Amino acid sequence: MTTQATILLVDDDADLLRLMTMRLTAAGHAVQAVASAEAALAHLAVRLPSLVITDVRLPGLDGHQLFDEVRSRHPSLPVILLTAHGSIPDAVEATTRGAHAYLTKPFDGKELLAKINQALRVNAPGPAPAGGGDGSWRREIISRSPRMAEVLAEARLVAATDASVLICGDSGTGKELLARALHNASPRAAKPFIAVNCGAIPEALLESELFGHVKGAFTGAQGHRQGLIPAAHGGTVFLDEIGDMPLALQVKLLRVLQERVVRPVGSNEAVAVDVRVLSATHRDLDRAMAEGQFRPDLYYRLNVVKLTLPPLSERREDIALLAQHFLQTLAERHRKPVKGFAPDALEALVTAPWPGNARQLYNVVEQVCVLATAPLVPLAQVQRALQMPSAEVLNYQHAKQRFERDYLNQLLKLTSGHVAEAARLADRNRTEFYRLMQKHGLDPQLFRTDGAP
Repeated sequence: MTTQATILLVDDDADLLRLMTMRLTAAGHAVQAVASAEAALAHLAVRLPSLVITDVRLPGLDGHQLFDEVRSRHPSLPVILLTAHGSIPDAVEATTRGAHAYLTKPFDGKELLAKINQALRVNAPGPAPAGGGDGSWRREIISRSPRMAEVLAEARLVAATDASVLICGDSGTGKELLARALHNASPRAAKPFIAVNCGAIPEALLESELFGHVKGAFTGAQGHRQGLIPAAHGGTVFLDEIGDMPLALQVKLLRVLQERVVRPVGSNEAVAVDVRVLSATHRDLDRAMAEGQFRPDLYYRLNVVKLTLPPLSERREDIALLAQHFLQTLAERHRKPVKGFAPDALEALVTAPWPGNARQLYNVVEQVCVLATAPLVPLAQVQRALQMPSAEVLNYQHAKQRFERDYLNQLLKLTSGHVAEAARLADRNRTEFYRLMQKHGLDPQLFRTDGAP
């Protein structure tokens, strides 16, 4: 079901206001018509429309001042200016500061509807924050997408419980942001939130990082160290990329979840812990279980409730909102005077494929922000940023996996599929090498050639 767009019309010409109201209503839009900028600001304080169309010449505050107020209070709300020929230079200057478009009077009705449709396409209205209240629990999640609203509403419900939550979604979709929102909405909000990326910590160190260690537990352990799980006592621990956790450590984590105790490496004493566990993965854990790479008993412990984040390509209503939010944050950080995107530049962002999701969008916006020389980002600059190689949006874990697979391929080609020789060259034992091949789906038989390696 499509949400009906609401348009706020501002013009002191009663006849034009009535004509435009009739035309836009006939086109399927809901219209609020007012005769002054002051009345428009009063309406905006009560209910936010999808679009503002205002005449430049108004009694009291003029259209430019109204635009400045809208831009200041609601940066993502599009504004179309109506202007007489004499004030065209002013209107053009306003578009460089972020106005969506301007039309000169008398304007063509079809052109007006085309501009309106373009503005609404890249600035689609969305639902109010999920879960009611002030939405502060999810303040880091910038969204007005119905798909995201469903996820957030479910997250708000489960946040009040202590149930373990498994967050699924492609890389870059914001799994840690959702985990933080769950923590903020929970009774544990005043206690620590600790995030651990299980794929970024070397396997040999992960157990010590999670559970801690005592002095002398291993070479280099010169003192006692508290683990990240005990450090989150009373709060929430978020285990990102849980699908990359080694099997041996999965057993120990399961014991923590079942018994609520942690045994530091090298210690004979268990420490009681009270933590809520949230986890996330971009991997298909059902497939990992079938291949023996993930324990079913741990999976069912972690997956009491599953929340799945949609990719950015399925929540296009959020792209303009996210892009503007990122631009404001980055412009302040890099001390750049950039204020917004040209309408065609914003449309290019909204229609791009975004395989790297919000993380890739952030990288693109950062590039255009750093290189910006004008208040408004032009289309050409966005197009250039969108042509970045895909490696630019790979996170550390993906880059590591790609290197590992390519490295194994090269070794197996070099040794014609002779695993013992490949393992020797890699300085790894055969058991570990077989495990790595299985992880990447490599069959040594495919590399065999006639003759000895």
